[in-house]
Amino acid sequence: MTQSVSWRSYALVVLGTLVYTSLMFSWFSLPAYLPTIIDDVGLSSTEAGILAGAVPLTYIPLALFSGLAVDRFGPGHSLGVALGCIGVAQIARSAAPGFLGLLATTIGLGVGATLVTFGLPKLVSVLFPPDETGLPSSIYLVGASAGTATAFSLGRPLIGPALGGWRRLFFWSGVLILGYAVVWLAVVRLSRLRTASGEGDGSGDNPALRDLKTVLLHRELRLVVVLGITYLLIIHGLQGWLPAILESRGLSAERAGQTTTLLVGANVLGVLTIPGLADRFGARRAAIVATSAVAGLGVAAIIGGGRSLVAVAGIVGAGLGVGGLSPMVRAIPPALDGIGARLTGTAVGLVFAVGEIGGFAGPFLIGFLRESTGSFTPGLAVLAVSGIAAVVAGFRLDSAGG
Repeated sequence: MTQSVSWRSYALVVLGTLVYTSLMFSWFSLPAYLPTIIDDVGLSSTEAGILAGAVPLTYIPLALFSGLAVDRFGPGHSLGVALGCIGVAQIARSAAPGFLGLLATTIGLGVGATLVTFGLPKLVSVLFPPDETGLPSSIYLVGASAGTATAFSLGRPLIGPALGGWRRLFFWSGVLILGYAVVWLAVVRLSRLRTASGEGDGSGDNPALRDLKTVLLHRELRLVVVLGITYLLIIHGLQGWLPAILESRGLSAERAGQTTTLLVGANVLGVLTIPGLADRFGARRAAIVATSAVAGLGVAAIIGGGRSLVAVAGIVGAGLGVGGLSPMVRAIPPALDGIGARLTGTAVGLVFAVGEIGGFAGPFLIGFLRESTGSFTPGLAVLAVSGIAAVVAGFRLDSAGG
């Protein structure tokens, strides 16, 4: 396929970015309201941790299958189905009476989340040549951060109270997302975006099994998986629990939510600056090692900083570190020999299928260890130490460069 970059390509990426924004607002509207939901529904800290980690947990069994589906059916229809899943799940969450209902509907949201996570890299790989994917990838990742930031800075302190609470916020956001699903599918139809891969090597092998074998045996991709585990452990652990941690230190709910947006803002800054600088100076490996170390040290500063500026610096450092790491985790697989654009969905699916073990473990361990010890410190310590594994993986990643 001959690829030409035009305003149409960027327009489709921007519209796809709104899919990611919708997902992240829905996803993190629950952590933003977690202290209130704990009181309203009567959750234990362990149950709250499971809920905060339920979406990442969904990736573990489904990510590879979702990646294969995106490669087979294309990004357009995959993202439309994702919006439908997210909208229905968000509406259903608004009526969930207790823990099991919230868990089931949050897992439903997670099904849509897997399609978004792999559908957008696939969209970019279809629309742009391999050496021009950096900017469009940053665009949709900024959109993801915007959704998270909106949930914490506007959804919790302003929109939710104006609508009458977290249940109405969930309901009306779900309705709007279903409306956007219709818009997105109309755009896909009018733009004639390619919907299926249709590529193969002409062999008689089962193509799905062949693709799985290719990605599972790829050494460099396994190192990217380690980076993914660390990135997801830290970001989901902090996004799931940071408001509650800050409230436990005496901040008001509004102040805690607004302070959490520092994490999101630093994440955006990392997304926009670090990968581009690393590519410009041929220092991707050094950037991976540095961002991993900064993320781990940032969490350590949150542990020891209390309500001081040290904790604020830790929040910013953790966000900057994982923000810089995030695009590189997604950008490396399409550039690997034997992967390319054709297997992008499957390769990124493997990274997240295993990596989201960390995505679930982060919020779960913080909640479980809080209930076991009465302190958030042990769970945060796990996040901080995980940075060491990513540093080691970064040093061993031969294809990273620099």
